[in-house]
Amino acid sequence: MEQQYAGESRGHRIYRIIEIGNVGDTPSRAYDIVNTLSIVINLVISLALTFDQIEAAAGGPLRFMESLTYIFFAVDFFLRIYTARYAYPGCSDLKAAGKYVLSFSGIVDLLSFVPYYLPVFFPAGVVAFRMFRVVRIFRLFRINVYYDSLNVITEVIVSKKQQLLSSAFIILILMTASSLCMYSVEHEAQPEVFRNAFSGMWWSVSTLLTVGYGDIYPVTALGQFLGIVISFLGVGLVAIPTGIISAGFVEQYTRVKRLGEYGAESDVQFIKAHLNRNDEWVGKKIRDLMLPEGVLVAVVQRRNGVIVPRGDVILEENDTVVLGAESFNDNTYIDLKEVVLKEQNPWANEYIKDLDISRKSIIVLVRRSGTLIIPKGDLKLLPGDAVIMYSQKRIQDAERIRV
Repeated sequence: MEQQYAGESRGHRIYRIIEIGNVGDTPSRAYDIVNTLSIVINLVISLALTFDQIEAAAGGPLRFMESLTYIFFAVDFFLRIYTARYAYPGCSDLKAAGKYVLSFSGIVDLLSFVPYYLPVFFPAGVVAFRMFRVVRIFRLFRINVYYDSLNVITEVIVSKKQQLLSSAFIILILMTASSLCMYSVEHEAQPEVFRNAFSGMWWSVSTLLTVGYGDIYPVTALGQFLGIVISFLGVGLVAIPTGIISAGFVEQYTRVKRLGEYGAESDVQFIKAHLNRNDEWVGKKIRDLMLPEGVLVAVVQRRNGVIVPRGDVILEENDTVVLGAESFNDNTYIDLKEVVLKEQNPWANEYIKDLDISRKSIIVLVRRSGTLIIPKGDLKLLPGDAVIMYSQKRIQDAERIRV
């Protein structure tokens, strides 16, 4: 695993670790687990310390564990500033750090630990700082990105944001209109209750949202009739956002299911390719990649977002490109041979470019300590390497693999 990331700079490797890790990247996955546990432990301790019995019995150890989670939050924040240039490619280090700090995630990350330390320097503001510490609960949104089931909720809300905003705008208009109407009808009968339009607004909110606190209610016949009409409208209006979100869930799962069905019918194969700084595709438009016929760029994953590519999309450093291609359906299998090099093997400790290989044989992969290496001429083969070859000849003592 370490050899796989040997060519990365230290900053880029740290960025890959603190971001959502791949299944095969053990340090990154371990960091994700520690991050999630720190958030959960911090919130559980905060809730537990509100009980006098728990604080009296185990207040000291719990506060110590809480302080450790705050230290982790602080370290995580400064690591994300240090690696911000990889999250915002094309920006200078200072500008990238500023973008992160001013983003929603950056503000939440900062407020999740700073109020814990501020009372040390400003003892007079302890109460206010404790209120700011409530912001740390928003760190739970980091857990959201680790699980597809939670991501679906976010995707649905984002995809339906225009409809949700429109429904919220309609509700706001109806609240304003109903509050003014109720104020006009009930002000003379209840001047101490419906003192102004804001009093009517409070009544309209509690009525339209079907809460009905009962602290303000109409007493005139016209006001009661108006209250009945507004209550019925409130039931329908509350159902609008619910229907939009429900429809979004149905569309999302239908789309995923349809993609799965289409993939099974056409038998499309996908592979991932991560672009580094020196890759030729970096800076090029997708239409200029000169891909073979039948091969297409299905998805481009950029930082925490996914781009459905078009021809004018320019690939950037650290993009993950998902390539799709139809299976080669000619009922012919590619035969590969795998040879494990031993100490006495003549290929051991030799460079690939110096090997005496038949022109009908090609080394396609080298497996070393669980890592697959795409071979180049200057790659030195070592004892214990598994050399995977495509050949028309049978190699003695080789294992035949059918792909």
